[in-house]
Amino acid sequence: MALYTCPQCGMSVNTSCGSCEAPLVDAVLVLDGGNEVRISECPNGHGKIKSPLCCGSDMACAV
Repeated sequence: MALYTCPQCGMSVNTSCGSCEAPLVDAVLVLDGGNEVRISECPNGHGKIKSPLCCGSDMACAV
């Protein structure tokens, strides 16, 4: 299971796809203007979400 950890306080969460239970993987979505958004996505194509936040920052994935 994907483990996301806050670089500031150390809190962590496990994430997996609700459809197939696969661990979500870290990815980057590039917007039309060139800005990048960190996302977590199902490796089996079931969708993607904005990466979890904690202490005002994106949490980093250990997977």
